[in-house]
Amino acid sequence: MRLVPPAAADSVSRAAPVAEGARVSRARVPWERVGLPAVLVVLSGVFAVANHNFLTVVNLSNVARQYAPLALISIGQTFVIINGGIDLSVGALMALVSVTTALAMLSWGFVPGFLAGLGVGVAVGTVNGLLVARTPIPPFIVTLGALSMARGAAFTISGGQPISGLPLPLLWLGSGDLGPVPVPAAVALAAFGVFHAVLTRTRFGLYTFAIGGNEEATRLSGVPVAWYKGMAYVLSGALAGVAGLILTARTFSGQPTIGESQELYAIASVVIGGTRLGGGEGSLLRTFLGVLVIAILGNGLNLLNVSSFVQMILIGMIIVLAVGSDLVRERSA
Repeated sequence: MRLVPPAAADSVSRAAPVAEGARVSRARVPWERVGLPAVLVVLSGVFAVANHNFLTVVNLSNVARQYAPLALISIGQTFVIINGGIDLSVGALMALVSVTTALAMLSWGFVPGFLAGLGVGVAVGTVNGLLVARTPIPPFIVTLGALSMARGAAFTISGGQPISGLPLPLLWLGSGDLGPVPVPAAVALAAFGVFHAVLTRTRFGLYTFAIGGNEEATRLSGVPVAWYKGMAYVLSGALAGVAGLILTARTFSGQPTIGESQELYAIASVVIGGTRLGGGEGSLLRTFLGVLVIAILGNGLNLLNVSSFVQMILIGMIIVLAVGSDLVRERSA
């Protein structure tokens, strides 16, 4: 019988309650239960008063459709950050998926092109995962390099121009509805449900938290750390592929410019949701609330005709404040 080092056993045993969101201080009211919902209510109220179009069905439907790709890449980013990494490549990967999908659909048809787009996302995520898990190169550098290469490849393949003339069935993915719910939003909601269960109820989720909490102790306990670290990046790449397909469907063309700054917004959503950048703690339910904050803030500011450059400044400030407040909460717990 294999003996498990006490430190490793303690690390893995602590991961289960963390995965269930139970590791909160008894001396404070959890931010994700009160703070984030309060922010959402206040933002919604302010924008509803400032612009009567904010709470209309048409506007809310457009918001759901527009921010579904961000929600998808934020799911993958949550897994990566919880296990102690970061993925900066997702925005550029969406563009590479877009142009690859468009060219493949023009050459081979709808289904092969769809699968080719997903395959590109999985392939880039796999390469990222192998480099992070099997080499000493930091995740920041690996995915920063992947960002540059994916964006460059997207421009090279497309010649820097949109690729049009795509099959009509693709329109449904970006513009269709399932009852009252836009198709992109339905895809994002289903992904949140599935991967919340994966994160909280499976061995993959358990080890994701354990690796982020104490990688060395988890390795000593017999867990194949490299495999689980790598799979987080594969998941992130696959979800970036789905997001790229949705954006391709929305624009009905392959676009080498889509996804710019989306990695920033995904990280912001995860951090606003309270996931620790150092790893070991987080929740997809909190990430979902973080995405809602970004979506409501972005849509409300657009309705008020606030410059997109100003919005980027505000998002940067929010990231700094979210991380700072998280550190303060940890020290006071």
